[in-house]
Amino acid sequence: MTKRALITGLTGQDGSYLAELLVEKGYEVFGLVRRSSSSNLQRVSHLGKELHILSGDLLDQSSLMDVITESQPDEIYNLASQSYVPLSWTQPALTAEYTALGVSRLLESIRRCKPDARFYQASSSEVFGQPDESPQNERTAFRPRNPYGVAKAYAHWMTINYRTQYNLYACCGITYTHESPRRGAEFVFRKITRTAAMIKLGLATELKLGNIDAVRDWCYAKDVVKAMWLMLQQDVPDDYIIASGKSHSVKELITYAFDAVNLDWEAYVSVDPEFYRPDEAVQLVGAIDKAKKYLNWEPEYSFKQLVELMVESEIKDLSQGK
Repeated sequence: MTKRALITGLTGQDGSYLAELLVEKGYEVFGLVRRSSSSNLQRVSHLGKELHILSGDLLDQSSLMDVITESQPDEIYNLASQSYVPLSWTQPALTAEYTALGVSRLLESIRRCKPDARFYQASSSEVFGQPDESPQNERTAFRPRNPYGVAKAYAHWMTINYRTQYNLYACCGITYTHESPRRGAEFVFRKITRTAAMIKLGLATELKLGNIDAVRDWCYAKDVVKAMWLMLQQDVPDDYIIASGKSHSVKELITYAFDAVNLDWEAYVSVDPEFYRPDEAVQLVGAIDKAKKYLNWEPEYSFKQLVELMVESEIKDLSQGK
């Protein structure tokens, strides 16, 4: 019997890669799309008739119930949220409505309409904020430092509460920063790989950045969505950190990106205090021992491979005028 999956946030980076993965695995895939996003389907347009697009909104409980009743999914992946941290400061209430309360509405809709569905909630390393230990694991205390992290913490604990209170199969994946050619251009990883490609092609002359000694845990979005799927294939629902388990500095990222186009980064990169963020006292890096042990998962792509893949994609797109 063909499995059915419902994805919210279908038009985003993760939603598009997850849809590809599930189609490859023979699923019937449904995507929840807000009316305002219905024309923004470039990332999944290549899947064509393999996808069923349904209109709904995390702000509207009745639309969620209708979509779940219509699609009758075996698995539901909630990847929708307002996910740009700086925007969460200028739109804190809207961030809470989508990223926090939207999950409450979705969980309640599952409980009422399809309680046997397996549910994946996209949690985030932003819930740790300024953690008191590094690397972080599934038991590290939450100390979010921005409205997005606060909203994700609410959604995380609401998912766990529905799991225990109503015996739903519900899991949270605490994902660290993950990248791909489908990542938004406003994020620093993409800003670096794209500008390196532009400089190589004569389309730019410099790259301004903030603290290049800042450290992050980065991995490839394709690896991350595989972990999401694996989480819903286990006998018992549980929560996992999804990360590379390794930390890399922005300077390493710059070096690999400019090496990929045979340029000396120091000739083009300048540090601009305008882009500086406060130093993190403790590094955000995820311990993935649990995912390795129980999901038999770890990233297939190394950090260097990811950077090279991104730069290659940027060169291709820019050469085609994209």
